[in-house]
Amino acid sequence: MIDPFLQILIALALDGCIGDPRRLPHPVRVIGRAAQALEAPARRLIRSPWWAGVATSAIVVGVTIWATWTVLSMARWVSPLAGDVIAILLFYTAFATRDLADHASAVSGRLAACDLNGARRMVARLVGRDTNDLTEAGVVRATVESVAENTVDGVIAPLFFAFCFGPMGAMAYKAVSTMDSIFGYKNARYLQFGWASARLDDLANYLPARFSLLCTAMASACMHGPFREVIRIALRDRGRHASPNAGYPEAAFAAALGVQLGGPVTRNGVPAQMPLMGDALEPLEPRHILAANHLMITTTLVAAILLTAGGVVWRAVI
Repeated sequence: MIDPFLQILIALALDGCIGDPRRLPHPVRVIGRAAQALEAPARRLIRSPWWAGVATSAIVVGVTIWATWTVLSMARWVSPLAGDVIAILLFYTAFATRDLADHASAVSGRLAACDLNGARRMVARLVGRDTNDLTEAGVVRATVESVAENTVDGVIAPLFFAFCFGPMGAMAYKAVSTMDSIFGYKNARYLQFGWASARLDDLANYLPARFSLLCTAMASACMHGPFREVIRIALRDRGRHASPNAGYPEAAFAAALGVQLGGPVTRNGVPAQMPLMGDALEPLEPRHILAANHLMITTTLVAAILLTAGGVVWRAVI
């Protein structure tokens, strides 16, 4: 039987090598479709949209944990090796390092080819803002912000829950994150129904977002960047963000890259102002996209090392 920590590291390496093959079934897609299918019956059966949202969140997370446990149990019944393989595959589907880096690199590639319209189309796959009128700097900013925030959602948080709670923890986190991406909007339809999904996501990311600050600062130091300055600026600017968690990775990335993130955005034609993160030591340029990718990958490696070391020490203590 393969050590659980080694299973996670193998899965992380697998994700880094091949990413998520588009043609293979993915648990996150199944979770998303199940959540969407439950919305209508939940609203019909439960008059209060708030309670309907709570019930939907509880069912999706509960069924995800149960299904993960069932699949693992069946595989382990067949053989310990089958159990190891399934565990690794489940961990692998929880990580998004390669996909995030590939999407960001595609934007960078379009900019390098002087194809601003193509870069706008590419970045639209990463962000929820309007992209048709973005300048080159706006495209770069949107991409770097997406890489920063998704370093927590797509990598650090699943890693954290994988090390703490195994495959069931990793998949439960993906269920929470997926529901937030579907229901966590502050509009007329989801303001009440999506409340539980959004609050669960905030709670699930609370520790990983703060852990990511340390990991990003250490990654910055590994890349000959400013460790102390990353900590200082992130702690200074984190509270400016409306999200209780997103300010940590965005401010940390801004400080590590020496740029300023945030500023005006437009969503569905409505202008908004995002909080400013970091100091504008240099203007945003296309090279900062690849720098953000390198920082994200290094941050991932630092997090994996710290979590592995912490897990080994915890085992020794108990």
